Amino acid sequence: MDPLALLDDWLASGTLRPSTTARYQRDVTSWLQWCQETGVHPYHADIRHVAKWCETRYLHPYLDGRPFDGPEALAYLVETAPEVCGTHDGRITAVTQYYVAAHDRHLVKGVPNLLDLRSGVDRDAGEPQRLTQDERDAFLSAVGGWGPEQRRHYLRDRLIAHLLLEGLRPGEVVRLDIRHVYPLPDGTFQLRAPDDFENVGKQHTLGINASQAYREYLPARITPAEGVHAVIIGQGGKPIVSRYPNMLVQEIASLHGVLAQRRPPVTADALAHTGKRTATVEK
Repeated sequence: MDPLALLDDWLASGTLRPSTTARYQRDVTSWLQWCQETGVHPYHADIRHVAKWCETRYLHPYLDGRPFDGPEALAYLVETAPEVCGTHDGRITAVTQYYVAAHDRHLVKGVPNLLDLRSGVDRDAGEPQRLTQDERDAFLSAVGGWGPEQRRHYLRDRLIAHLLLEGLRPGEVVRLDIRHVYPLPDGTFQLRAPDDFENVGKQHTLGINASQAYREYLPARITPAEGVHAVIIGQGGKPIVSRYPNMLVQEIASLHGVLAQRRPPVTADALAHTGKRTATVEK
């Protein structure tokens, strides 16, 4: 199927809101036009091509001459032009959803992993809006489908999502110390969530899903660097960067049609607030 025909077929057969359909039409059309102009076939494109499209079409005025080619450029954008980051992340969601549709129609082998292009900046200020029960179920379904095709360390990512749904804030997930996670006789785990000053914080008992995610993650945990005791380990054996949970949540949500069009978008804080509400209801 021709890439433009795919776009029309996808949007015509979907259940997106009219405003979302218009935004996806605009953003993906821009992407396909850039591919045509540069001689890149959309079905063979990768993250480098998407980054170049973002740079040349939208981000160049905000990068002060820098190429949009890595974490430093993205960090510069977040620091100096946060007002453009939400719209930028929306474009990445639109392109990701387009490739989900292409994969569903067996036109591409896999959905490009565009997580590293996301700023992770929330679009909406103020109190994060909790997920409804249906949205929470949809996110759990998306987490269950998050596997090695999306990310090499998918077990780590699943654990991050489940910890957020347990009510841990993103900062607590990043700082969680493996020395303060204790197995319980029933197969679950108890932990102490660190506060903002790195002190051992309040006690928390993980539910079945989060405990299972933790158990599956441990054998795959990256060997930490000397003196590092974080549960969640990133490249080089160091703790993950603070914006990673939000970037991850947005990427997972972008793969589910209902969640991808949610406004305000699904964020790490929204998941944590959803978890806190759920825990309160279940007491």
